[in-house]
Amino acid sequence: MAKTIQAIRGMNDCAPTESPLWQWVEEKVRRVLASYGYAEVRMPIVESTPLFARAIGEVTDVVSKEMYTFWDNDEQLTLRPEGTAGCVRAAIEHGWSYNNEQRLWYMGPMFRHERPQKGRYRQFHQAGVEVFGIANAEIDAELIILTARLWKELGIEQDVTLQLNSIGSLEARKNYRSELVKFLEQHRDLLSEEEKERLLKNPLRILDSKIRNYKRYWMVRQNYWII
Repeated sequence: MAKTIQAIRGMNDCAPTESPLWQWVEEKVRRVLASYGYAEVRMPIVESTPLFARAIGEVTDVVSKEMYTFWDNDEQLTLRPEGTAGCVRAAIEHGWSYNNEQRLWYMGPMFRHERPQKGRYRQFHQAGVEVFGIANAEIDAELIILTARLWKELGIEQDVTLQLNSIGSLEARKNYRSELVKFLEQHRDLLSEEEKERLLKNPLRILDSKIRNYKRYWMVRQNYWII
């Protein structure tokens, strides 16, 4: 008997009873973003692999482990794992942001080869915004207010919490990276082979590593205090 073909693991069908809810959410997103002057852009689901390698980082888990990548003749292509890289590529390619303020938004399916679990799928849907030509704190405030407005429109403002952080200035990140490398070199024996490779290419990613034991936990905690 022929094997029944089913949906790929981590990728789900949308039933007729679920479609109205999806449409309701999508319409809420469209209305809120339009009210703030954002224009919708639609990018291809498939992009050139180097686009994501440059934008996200070659040594990140997303690029090295989680992307759906294949060869089309001599070109390496990838199902988009996120929307920012494609949106920026489109804005540059078509000159949408040239010498001009531009507010763009997008929505659609993204793909990552992760282990499926509750709330995490290999095909997931994402809405995002990108702003070009405005480099000040006012746009940060606008995005925060916009997000809070969207939560309210969706009726989930009581179920979520807004947390703010900062990765610092370019100069601060440069100094932090230098001090982090010095610190981790002193504890090189605690690093895995993968982390030793990251130490050369992208040391900040080591802080995302899973803590394997108490000694390792202490090392990372010390890093926060020392640096």
